[in-house]
Amino acid sequence: MTGGDTHPIAVEGLTKYYGDVRGVEDLTFSVENGEIFGFLGPNGAGKSTAIRVLLGLLGPTDGEARVLGRNVTDRNALRAVKRDLGYLPSDVTFYDRVTGEAILDYFGRLRGETRREELLERFPVPLERHVKAYSSGNRQKLAIVAAFMHDPELAIMDEPTSGLDPLVQNEFYDLLEERKRRGLASFFSSHVLSEVRRVCDRVGIIRNGRLIELDTVSNILAERGTVATVRLAEEPPVEALEFRGIARVDRLESGTYRLALSREFDALIDRLHEYTVLDLEVREASIDDVFLHFYGDGEDGPS
Repeated sequence: MTGGDTHPIAVEGLTKYYGDVRGVEDLTFSVENGEIFGFLGPNGAGKSTAIRVLLGLLGPTDGEARVLGRNVTDRNALRAVKRDLGYLPSDVTFYDRVTGEAILDYFGRLRGETRREELLERFPVPLERHVKAYSSGNRQKLAIVAAFMHDPELAIMDEPTSGLDPLVQNEFYDLLEERKRRGLASFFSSHVLSEVRRVCDRVGIIRNGRLIELDTVSNILAERGTVATVRLAEEPPVEALEFRGIARVDRLESGTYRLALSREFDALIDRLHEYTVLDLEVREASIDDVFLHFYGDGEDGPS
């Protein structure tokens, strides 16, 4: 491990304001060795702001962030660990009048290229062409090779599967799983719920710049493990259907309600016994249901 901190990423009270506009506020979390950590939230939640601070591209307003044991505000120390860091941005930009091969040659001279040929077999791109002729998918594959060919100890990624077709996405997920087995850390932001559930060990859920949940995907789903949709003859207020174990109640239309709850079936039956049930559907919660629970009221702010 580079530096004295055992965590590839350690964030404590991290806050970043753009004037009076909040980017992120009071973020506290850490990423373990050999962990795939998902930073989950819709566009505008503050994910990209946090990543820019971790990379030293923005200075924090308050709090502290350490990457591979080095404080991100110490430019010399951060520069020293960047050989062990891979970065994959959400909006990939290269010089258009340069070939893909020249791009990889450049990054290879900076950080090394021990896995270049292997990764090009898995994420093939037309190296002889100028980047301006690349499709969005080829640009993203070139960025993946550039970010991982030096076999970084830590990878930081912002919406890494943007522009990739499903087969290439699967290959990318395999790459992350291989890194995990080797004890290497991966941190990525996403609003694609299916990929978060598939590959992440833990997730931090961010809303309006604040971390509102930090847990494993399985634990988050277990806490809201059931979704019941019920149609009643009566029209009680939403509050009347709340009870211990309920995470959220939404009125869908007149007399129809959706309840997200832990697996408290007896309590659900007891509460519905007070009403005339016309229809009832109960199913296992999905990650999409969890997302709606946290973001049902919309989102604003810088990304």
